[in-house]
Amino acid sequence: MNEAIIKIRNLQRRFPVKETFLGKPREFVYAVNSVNMDLPRGKTVGLVGESGCGKTTLGRIITALDIPDGGEIFYRDQPIGQYSSREMKAYRKKVQIIFQNPYAALNPRQRLYQMFREVLSVHGVTAKNEIEMQVSRLMEMVGISPEYRFHYPFEFSGGQRQRLCIARALAVQPEVVVCDEPVSALDVSVQSQILKLLKNLQRQFNLTYLFISHDLSVVYHMCDEVYIMYLGQIMEQGKVEEIFNSPRHPYTEALLSAIPVPDPETRRKRIILSGDVPDPVHLPAGCPFHTRCPRVMDICSREAPPVVAFSETHRTACWLYRSS
Repeated sequence: MNEAIIKIRNLQRRFPVKETFLGKPREFVYAVNSVNMDLPRGKTVGLVGESGCGKTTLGRIITALDIPDGGEIFYRDQPIGQYSSREMKAYRKKVQIIFQNPYAALNPRQRLYQMFREVLSVHGVTAKNEIEMQVSRLMEMVGISPEYRFHYPFEFSGGQRQRLCIARALAVQPEVVVCDEPVSALDVSVQSQILKLLKNLQRQFNLTYLFISHDLSVVYHMCDEVYIMYLGQIMEQGKVEEIFNSPRHPYTEALLSAIPVPDPETRRKRIILSGDVPDPVHLPAGCPFHTRCPRVMDICSREAPPVVAFSETHRTACWLYRSS
């Protein structure tokens, strides 16, 4: 079993939405609620869930772009909450992010060379007299000719811009990269090229990925492990084969039933969930999924479900297995 380079324990993040007359927060959106997760070195961990479930917030906390309200993140078994400003800068260098929208992620007023030079200079990873050579190397690494290094981002297509975002993330030689839906804004014809590039770079540099996505087909081909998230909580986790071949949680089963089957002769029974996702400001008691669960029981609305282990890696939070 691979050592976890990042460990997340009981992580929580809430955002105030209403205040008292004196400006004190009185109602919150619970974006991340008691999440535990391990990122094994050199592996790809998928994070799956509906829009608004807290996936991006969790990714931003891991990359230190946001601060949690509770819990802790351990990097190489050291809690990052106790880091000095110097140690935090070193951490941000080792944990990078690729954003979902490549059109908004690049400064439209900066030429590519300026962008890369700034990144390399701030983090001090390249000597001044070697910056131009390193910029060319980074661009070649993601399949873009260095002769375009003095061009602006608007002169490139969406797929090319995402390649440049990948190059920028890898410029500081990170160990962990959070991929926040890196292909969802791209044409289908370009998606496979970007995914193949990410795989090749992972093998080349032994990178650890947190791959955030709502596309389960992509997750199946990219990831080694999968976490299923709903309303800020982890419903189920396991190896990709365990999740796709033996789903245990009703929410996971519903998600998997929605995956399109390419064979027109094969029919899959679709699980249609009733109702809407509950208000994240007023979370339901007990299991957060019980208001939409087709297999709900009385206890589901009263008490939080226990985490049940089916193997060393496969766990789910569900009352269906309380006697297991």
